[in-house]
Amino acid sequence: MALTDSEIRSFRAMAKPYKRADGGGLYLEIFPNGAKLWRFKFRFAAKEKRLAFGAYPDVTLASARRMREAARTTLAEGLDPAEQKKRDKRQAKLEADNSFGKIADEFIEAKMTGDRRADRTLVRARWFLALLRPALGNRPITAIEPAELLEPLRKLERKGNLESARRCRAFASRVFRYAVATGRAKSDPAALLRGALSAPQVKHHAAILDRAKFGELLRAIDGFEGSPITRLALQIAPHVFVRPGELRHAEWAEIDRAAARWDIPASKMKGRRPHSVPLTRQVLALLDDLEELTGGGKYLFPSMQTLHRPMSENTINAAFRRMGFSKDEVTGHGLRTTASSFLNESGKWSADAVERALAHRDSDVVRGIYNRGSYWEERVAMNQWWSDRIDGMRDGAEIVMLRSTSA
Repeated sequence: MALTDSEIRSFRAMAKPYKRADGGGLYLEIFPNGAKLWRFKFRFAAKEKRLAFGAYPDVTLASARRMREAARTTLAEGLDPAEQKKRDKRQAKLEADNSFGKIADEFIEAKMTGDRRADRTLVRARWFLALLRPALGNRPITAIEPAELLEPLRKLERKGNLESARRCRAFASRVFRYAVATGRAKSDPAALLRGALSAPQVKHHAAILDRAKFGELLRAIDGFEGSPITRLALQIAPHVFVRPGELRHAEWAEIDRAAARWDIPASKMKGRRPHSVPLTRQVLALLDDLEELTGGGKYLFPSMQTLHRPMSENTINAAFRRMGFSKDEVTGHGLRTTASSFLNESGKWSADAVERALAHRDSDVVRGIYNRGSYWEERVAMNQWWSDRIDGMRDGAEIVMLRSTSA
C-alpha cells in the first residue's frame, strides 16, 4: 500500500531499523536515531541492489517517487541506475571543476600573472571576471552558448557601459581559447559575438595644440601651489610624453643618469615591450630636484599616503582642474597628443621615430621586430629639441614650425 505524508510523519524510531514500502521498489527505512532514508530496491544482472535517494523530509515523498520512476526508466534501458548515479556524480564534479569561473581564475593566475602583466591589467581582468561571474561563474564551460554569454554583455550595454561590454567579451574569448588549448573546451562562443555588441564611441584625450595656450599651461604648472612632488611630475610629463600610468609608476632603479635614459620594463608597458626614454638636460635637472624629495624611496612619484605605492592615477588630472584647465582642455594623456602633433608638424623627424617615442605598436609585426632598436640617436636629438621648444613656449618665445630636413 502506498505511503502518505501523514503516515511518514507518524513513524517513530524503534530499537532496530525498520522499513515501510511505498511500492515499485521504493521504501522508507526508519533508524533508531530518528532518521528516515529513502531506498530503491532493484535487480540488475541477476543481483539484488539498492540505491539511496536521500533523507525525508529533505527529499519529499513526491520527489522520491520521481527518482524511483527515473531509476526504473534507466533499468528499462538496460543500464544500472546505481552505476548511472556514480557516473552522474563524476560528471557533475568534472563540470564543477571545469566551470567558467574556475578556468577563468586559472587563466588569470597561470597566463596573466605568469607573464608578469602590469598590476592594472590583472586588476582589470579580475574586474571583468567579477562582471561575468554571476551569470557564468558556475556554468560548465562546455555548456555555455553564445546567447548565454551575450546576456550579461547586453546588461552592461543597457547601463551605457559599451566599452566594458566590449572588453568583457574579449576577456571571455581569451578564457575560452585557454580552455580549448588545455583540452577542456572545443570552441570559443565569444568569438561568434564579434559585431553583436554596440561599438563604443571613440573618445579622444583632450590636448592643447595651440602654442600660446600650451605656454600658458606650462607657466601654470611652474606656479602650481600644491604638492612639490606633483608639480615636478607635471613639469617632467610634457618632456617625456609617456602614458600617465607609466609616469606615476616610474622607479629610481629605472633611471640611468650616466646614459641619460629611463628604461621602462615590459611589465609596465601597454604593449608588453620594454621601452626607453631619452632624458634631456631639462629632465635631468628636474630629477635632481625630485631626488631631494623622493630619492630615498622606490618611486619617483610616491603616494601622499605611503612611500610604498605610486601616486594616484587621478593626481595629474586633478592638478590640471585645480589650475583652472577643464577636462575638455587638457588631460595627462593629452600631453602625448601635444608632443606628437608638434613633432610631426615640425617636419624634422621621421614618423617612425615619433611612433617609437610614443611606444606605439607597429601594425606590421615583422617591421616592428626589425625596427625595435632603431631611431635611438634620432630620438635623443628629437627629445632634446622638444624640451628646448617647451622652454621657448613656456617663456613666451615665438616658435615657428618650419618643415626642414635638418635637425
